[in-house]
Amino acid sequence: MTDGVVELDITGMTCASCANRIERKLGKLPGVTATVNYATEKAQVRLDDATDTDPAVLIAAVESAGYGASLPAPPVPDAPPGDDPDPTAALRRRLVVSAVLALPVVVLSMVPVLQFPNWQWLALTLAAPVAVWGALPFHRAAWVNARHGAATMDTLVSVGVLAAFGWSLYALFLGDAGMRGMHMAFAWLATDPEASDLYLEVASAVTVFILAGRYMEARAKQQSGAALRALLELGAKDAAVLRDGGAEVRVPVASLVVGDVVVVRPGERIPSDGLVREGSSAVDLSMLTGEAVPVEVGAGDRVTGATVNVGGRLVVEVTRVGSDTELARMGRLVEDAQTGKADVQRLADRVSGVFVPIVIGLAVLAFVGWLVFGGSVTAAFTAAVATLIIACPCALGLATPTALLVGTGRGSQLGILIGGPQALEQTRGVDTIVLDKTGTVTTGEMTLRSVLPADCSTHTADDLLRMAAAVEDGSEHPVARAIVRAAVSHGVVVPTATQFANTAGSGVQAVVDGEVVLVGGVRWLTDSWSVSVPDDVSAAIAAAESDGGTAVAVAQGGIALGVLVVGDTVKAEAAEAIARFRALGLHPVLLTGDNDGAARAVAEQVGIDEVHARATPASKLDTVRRLQAEGHRVAMVGDGVNDAAALAAADLGIAMGAGTDAAIAASDITVVSGRLTVVADAIRLSRVTLGTIKGNLFWAFAYNVAAIPLAMAGLLNPVLAGAAMAFSSVFVVTNSLRLRRFAPRP
Repeated sequence: MTDGVVELDITGMTCASCANRIERKLGKLPGVTATVNYATEKAQVRLDDATDTDPAVLIAAVESAGYGASLPAPPVPDAPPGDDPDPTAALRRRLVVSAVLALPVVVLSMVPVLQFPNWQWLALTLAAPVAVWGALPFHRAAWVNARHGAATMDTLVSVGVLAAFGWSLYALFLGDAGMRGMHMAFAWLATDPEASDLYLEVASAVTVFILAGRYMEARAKQQSGAALRALLELGAKDAAVLRDGGAEVRVPVASLVVGDVVVVRPGERIPSDGLVREGSSAVDLSMLTGEAVPVEVGAGDRVTGATVNVGGRLVVEVTRVGSDTELARMGRLVEDAQTGKADVQRLADRVSGVFVPIVIGLAVLAFVGWLVFGGSVTAAFTAAVATLIIACPCALGLATPTALLVGTGRGSQLGILIGGPQALEQTRGVDTIVLDKTGTVTTGEMTLRSVLPADCSTHTADDLLRMAAAVEDGSEHPVARAIVRAAVSHGVVVPTATQFANTAGSGVQAVVDGEVVLVGGVRWLTDSWSVSVPDDVSAAIAAAESDGGTAVAVAQGGIALGVLVVGDTVKAEAAEAIARFRALGLHPVLLTGDNDGAARAVAEQVGIDEVHARATPASKLDTVRRLQAEGHRVAMVGDGVNDAAALAAADLGIAMGAGTDAAIAASDITVVSGRLTVVADAIRLSRVTLGTIKGNLFWAFAYNVAAIPLAMAGLLNPVLAGAAMAFSSVFVVTNSLRLRRFAPRP
């Protein structure tokens, strides 16, 4: 149990109405709100802050509804992959045996030329095990639900099969169907004058069709959850821990604790999140971000568990273990998303909850109606059984969960974590996308753009960079770090400075080669140090700031010797991403706390027309709300703590994965790689997944609306009704599996 949420594994569900019944049962407990997912067979129970309900009470409530429940079993470390039993094996065995027995029954019933004397008794011998043992899961579920005063889709199947089999027994033992030499022909319609009094082929064929549908459905559900299982199985199984004296000891990853130091050799997976203490290497982050290009890491860099070391030897200090790791967090996000329900699915669940009693009433109405209007008892019975079987709305319960399983699973493979069905529904109406600048449109890392010596100075650009880097080496400011990195990368030998002093927000000073060197803003130099600033230096500073850069002057001996221009770098894919947003019908807006010149320079470079600069966290929130008040549906993309409020207020919050926990927690979708083009892919995937859900629901509803009147009118044989019902469920699941082929735009 975490943060007032209890997760339960549910057993015994056979359809969406089962999930709906469990939800209602749990919802009657005080302070409890439950969501039960038929596809994942899990219940997510949320408790009010003031509620302290024992999980045993929740389990008892589920069991009182006729189902099983348990707390999820802890993972077994180092369990051999072959130890997990195939959950579909028993169903497959039941299907195969039933199909082998049912095939001769159907052939004999449909082909009169094969009907030898007393063939009907052989058909009974073969059909009886199918109708009783083959359909036992449906009979058992129907009985359990009946004991609790409920009816589910299994009730329809069980009643239909037993009615067909019972009618056949009556006709054989008490009627004329058991006579030697009896012949029958297959009837497509209930009104067919040659319709037979025997329904053994209906009882057996319908059972086989529905078992086949359930088996294919179970296999498809396994496949649809494969992406999440693959994600959770990516972690390393053991780790080489350095013990006292430097000896390496292999231990299971589950035994690691924060502070352990592990050795990761080339080709090995990093066992847990940590900090590189020694070594440098390239790390394959494709598991985390979906990006194929490895990233260079060295001492001081953070690394993520389950990523692959493809270069040199690394010594890593473990900083997070178990459920706190990034891999575990991703798994929880995907699982939470798959447990949720879209509003349209909640409507489908409510419909399925009252559907079964209505269908039973319609079957009775069909039977009575045929008799009242002069139809034969055989025709009336055929129409009633066909109505029972064709109406099973299994597809309704599978429409949303299977699409969510596949869509969110595929997203996790691409580094896109979708927060749930609500996030999918929000993407449909979004027409405006608000982008934070730093860390979203730009890299968030300052780099040196240019070094401009003054015309009157005898110092070269390398001299200026050398002096500035010596002074800035004592500072941790982003501008200082950019200058020092540039000096090192240019091969400049940086001397050691002494008597370093920092004036917060203005500049720094130090003694370099016996001379005092000042590096900072021009106003600080002139006001505090009376430094003379040549006209060309002032012009260079003004030009740099109008172009979106940050200019710092280098002064020595009372005169400014030149200017260093530092600026944030626009992400290489930013302009392409903005073009993709426009193609998706989204109007881009740039929102930043930076100055107007820097903001407009970036906006012009990437193709954004609307810019809001010098934005505080409060004004970012106000901007989102103002756009919403104007009638826009707003998506917000950000990565910092100052974006969290705007992300939460937006109709759709999208956090860049390299951002803060506050931003990620406030968002609906997380893009792990931080690439802006992947944001466009995330919106595309969300819309495609939502479209698949709606297509599934349309098919399920349209199928039932169209098929029930046909069955009541006697235009469907029960065998065909069973085949069509099974096909509808298989169609919905197969349609969802197409999402596995979703590919990002190159």
